[in-house]
Amino acid sequence: MLTLFQYNWQVRNEWFEWCKQVPEDELYAKRTGGVGSILKTLYHIVEVEYSWIQILQGKPDIEEAFHKYDTLQEVIDLSEEFHPEVEEYIQNWSKQMEEELDLRFNKFRKGEVLRHMITHEIHHSGQLSVWSREIGRKPVSSNLIDRGLVLSK
Repeated sequence: MLTLFQYNWQVRNEWFEWCKQVPEDELYAKRTGGVGSILKTLYHIVEVEYSWIQILQGKPDIEEAFHKYDTLQEVIDLSEEFHPEVEEYIQNWSKQMEEELDLRFNKFRKGEVLRHMITHEIHHSGQLSVWSREIGRKPVSSNLIDRGLVLSK
């Protein structure tokens, strides 16, 4: 499972770099689907990942408002701020945790939540790819192969 999180983190960082090459107005432009714009979608990816990790750990879910992070650099900084805690949780994942219930709602299996988190980011990355083509830009590669990641069992 760690491999797929590492994949998502690599792709996310590549989207951040991609955004630096795109006119700012394109990052804010209203889009069909997703959460409304390229920048809001990237923010949403970061915030939701952290939110679920908080829930799984039984910590308060701190919902951050987009207006507090409405520039590309602020979203990048938020991602970097949240990342160590998320990565530590994922690296300490154990088979025992797989069937445990989440500590907030007490109804979702932690393994199911982690898999949802992985596919959630991949889903939104696909939306970013469609939007990039709509504005005439090559999207970030979604290829897992040749990223230097080794699939874990």
